[in-house]
Amino acid sequence: MLITTDGLVIKQRTMDTDDSLLTILTKDLGVVYAYAKGAKRMKSALLSSTELLCYSRFVLFKNRERYSVNNADLNQVFFGVREDITKLSLATYFAQLSGIVLPVEEPEEEALRLFLNCLHLLEKDKLPQTQLKAIFELRLMTLCGFMPDLVGCAGCGTYEAVEMYFVPQSGEILCGNCKGRAVTPVFPLSRSVLQAMRHIIYSDFSKLFAFTLAPESLEQLSLASERFVKAQVDTPLPTLDFYQSLQS
Repeated sequence: MLITTDGLVIKQRTMDTDDSLLTILTKDLGVVYAYAKGAKRMKSALLSSTELLCYSRFVLFKNRERYSVNNADLNQVFFGVREDITKLSLATYFAQLSGIVLPVEEPEEEALRLFLNCLHLLEKDKLPQTQLKAIFELRLMTLCGFMPDLVGCAGCGTYEAVEMYFVPQSGEILCGNCKGRAVTPVFPLSRSVLQAMRHIIYSDFSKLFAFTLAPESLEQLSLASERFVKAQVDTPLPTLDFYQSLQS
């Protein structure tokens, strides 16, 4: 059976010198693993469209539970990301995280839309990297069933207090009066950062990127979202470690 779908390559592994095993985040099928025979050959028609972070139109052949790439035409290559080591490292982190948390063969059109929008904004420097990182982390985790509960304090239900704290392990928030009930570390949140987190999680996609924060608040937002990811994802994230090493 032949299936035509647009997809973003989020992992590319070389097999037997010339062949590739691709992890593709597709529009219609979600995450699939597809074998691309001869894709690494210099004269292969698949070479330019099957590299990491290439967004292409794939023609996939499905035989039982396995996919192979019959053809792929490049839609977008994001040169501005590829040519900057910091941008590339952040985009590679997005790809690794997507491969870890997204289920296989379950349609995730919004996850693909999120990734492509973040790549575009990253390439064009439309938003600070710390903001894009937090948006991607929190929204992706929400799409995958890890949505934090930021409606009100988990202890008393207070929507907003002078002191508010985020509990990365449980994804809850606590007010200053209730933070003592936490059994795992808590993270203080300013009012603006809590509002931004709520916006990322609960807003319509069309408004997702439409907010601003001061630089120090963006750093707090990025750290809060990162701690949440690490608390929920029980696996090493070397791409994140590399990205952070470039910030120092």
